Amino acid sequence: MKIGKNLTSGHETFLTSWNSNEDPGRGQFSLRMDLRGFPQMFLWNGSAAHYRLGSWNGLHFTGTPELPTTNLAVCNYQFEMSRNEVYYKCVRSGVYVSRLVINELGFVERFIRTQTNAWVRIYEAPRDDCDYYNVCGADGICNVVNNSSSCDCMEGFVPKNVQEWGRKNWSGGCVRESPVDCQRKDGFQRQTGLKLPDTSGSWFNTSMSLEECKEACFRNCSCIAYATSDIKTGLGCLVWSSELLDMRRFDGGQDIYIRMGTSKPGMNKKTLVGIIVCSVVLGFLIVGLLVCIRQYKLRKKGEKDVMDLPIFGLAAIAKATDNFSIDNKLGQGGFGPVYKGTWIDGQEIAVKKLSKSSGQGLTEFKNEVILIAKLQHRNLVRLLGCCIEGEEKLLVYEYMPNKSLDFFIFDQIKGNLLDWQKRLHIIDGIARGLLYLHQDSRLRIIHRDLKASNVLLDKDMNPKISDFGLARMVGVDETEANTNRVVGTFGYMSPEYAVDGLFSVKSDVFSFGVLLLEIVSGKKNRGFSHPDHNHNLLGHAWRLWIEEKSLELTDSTLGDSFVHSEVLRCIHVGLLCVQQRPEDRPNMSAVVLMLNSETSLPNPKQPGFFTERNMPEAETSSSCSKNELSITALEPR
Repeated sequence: MKIGKNLTSGHETFLTSWNSNEDPGRGQFSLRMDLRGFPQMFLWNGSAAHYRLGSWNGLHFTGTPELPTTNLAVCNYQFEMSRNEVYYKCVRSGVYVSRLVINELGFVERFIRTQTNAWVRIYEAPRDDCDYYNVCGADGICNVVNNSSSCDCMEGFVPKNVQEWGRKNWSGGCVRESPVDCQRKDGFQRQTGLKLPDTSGSWFNTSMSLEECKEACFRNCSCIAYATSDIKTGLGCLVWSSELLDMRRFDGGQDIYIRMGTSKPGMNKKTLVGIIVCSVVLGFLIVGLLVCIRQYKLRKKGEKDVMDLPIFGLAAIAKATDNFSIDNKLGQGGFGPVYKGTWIDGQEIAVKKLSKSSGQGLTEFKNEVILIAKLQHRNLVRLLGCCIEGEEKLLVYEYMPNKSLDFFIFDQIKGNLLDWQKRLHIIDGIARGLLYLHQDSRLRIIHRDLKASNVLLDKDMNPKISDFGLARMVGVDETEANTNRVVGTFGYMSPEYAVDGLFSVKSDVFSFGVLLLEIVSGKKNRGFSHPDHNHNLLGHAWRLWIEEKSLELTDSTLGDSFVHSEVLRCIHVGLLCVQQRPEDRPNMSAVVLMLNSETSLPNPKQPGFFTERNMPEAETSSSCSKNELSITALEPR
C-alpha cells in the first residue's frame, strides 16, 4: 500500500483509524503525506497535527530513526518524489507478513505475523511526550532524559515567557536574544542529533551539496536555518525562513545549521586566535586565558572532537575521589583502575584513570572519548567528560551502583539476585545496545571487547555496554577489516579474529553469543570444566544441544523459576551467534527480532573452537576463577 498523492489525478491514499475495536468506521486519526514545502508524513487528529514523522532523508523519516532497525527483516522502505506522484510504501523483503495500523487512541503500529500466525507488534509511535507535535513551541527543542521530557532553547535563544517556562508550560517556545547577522558568513551554528523542524514552509532543492546550500542560505537574509535533505547521498538542500517547529533530540538525529544573532557569531580558528590576543591585551583573568590555551593545544593535536565534552580539572576529580583513595576503587579495567567519586553537589561518578603501563596511549584514549561522545543509547554507558593534564588522562562516567554483570552471574550467592526475567531483560538490553553500535548510530562501531565485565548495571539492573578503548569505527558500507594487532579477551574472541586478525560486526555477534550462554548458565566460557569432557562452555552447550538436553545448561541458582521455552530460545540464539563461520551467524537486527518473537529458528552449526583441550587433571577440576584480562598485543598466526 502506498501513502501519498498522485499529482496528475489528484488521487490521495492515506490510512485512518477505526472508531473503536468493534466499529470499523473511519475514526478521527489519519496518516497522510503533507505536500506543503518539502513532503513529510503527519499523523492528524482531525485537522490538528498529532504526531509528525517528518520528511524522508534517504534512510528513514527524520522523526523515526529506529524504523529501519525494527523492520529490517520485514520491509524495504521506498519513498518516491517525482512530477507525477509523491508516496511512501513498505515492500515486503523477508518471510514476515506485516501490517500498519492506526489505532483508535492515535498510535501508529506495525505488526508482523509469526509462523504460529500470531501478530506481534514491533513498532509503535508516538513513543514519548517529545513525539507529540510541537510540545516545545517555536525554536524549542524537546529532550527525554531518564524517561522524563523537558524543553530547552538553542544557544542564542531564550524562553519567550520565563515564568511559564519555569512552570513547564513550554508551548510559548523561544525567541532570539539578538537579531540575525546577515553579513557573517561564519555566523551559523551546527545543532546535532535533531529531528529536523517542520518542513511545511521550507524551500528545497534535491541536487545541491551542503556547501551550496550554505551559500544559498547566506545570500538570503530571510533564511534562518539549513540542512541536508538526503543523508544517504549527502545531497539535497532544505532551507527554513520562519520559526522552527517540532524539534527534538534523539539517537540517530540529523544536523541542522542555525543562523546566529549578532551577539553569537560562529567561531573559527581565526576568531579563537583573536580572542586569545584580545584576552592578553585586555588583561582577562589568567584562568580564562589558560582554558583557551588548553583548548587550542588540544585542537592542534587533532582532538577537536574531545572538546565537545566537558573538560574537568585534575584537582576537582582528585577531590571527588578523595585523592584516588583505595577505599573508592571500584575495580581494575583493561587500561587502568576505576574509582568512585562524588561531586560537591552530591552527584556520584565513576572515574577511569589511564595507567601509564596499561598500553593504552593517547590514541586509544582519544578513540574512547571521541566514540562515546558521539553515541547516545539507553544501553551504552554515558560519558560525562574527560581530563588531560600532563601525563594524566582520565574519563568521567555516570556511576553504575550495581557494578558489572560478572559480579553477579559468576557468583553462586549474588547470582540469586538475578532471576530469569532480569537475565532476559539484560540479554535484550545488551543486544539492543550492540545493534545501535553496528547499525543505528551515526557511526558504525565494532566493540571488539564485549564481555561480562564490560556490561555495567544501573540501579534498576538495566545493562549498559562500556569500555570502548578497543572499539573500531568502520565505514557504513564496510563489513569487515583486518589488523596485525589483535586485541580483546580470550574466551570471547571469534575464531577468524583470534587466528587471522579479521574482525567485523560478526565478531561482536560471536562475543554476544558467548555472553548470552554465560548469562544462561552462570559459567565462564574460558576456564569452564566438566567431569565428562574437556570442552569449553560453547562445546558443552553444543553437546547438550545435540543430545537434546539443553535445559541442563541452565544456572542452578534459577531453580525451576524460569520459562523453559524462553531459556531454550536463548540457548538456540546463543548457538547461532557462536557458529564457526561468520557468514552463518545472524546480524544483531536478526538477533533482536529472534529474541522478541516466536518465529522458528534455523538449526545452528558447530560452534567455533569446538575442540577438546588437553588439560592436566589439576586444571580440569579447577574453578572458573581466572581473571578475564583484555590482551593488547597478539600477533595472529
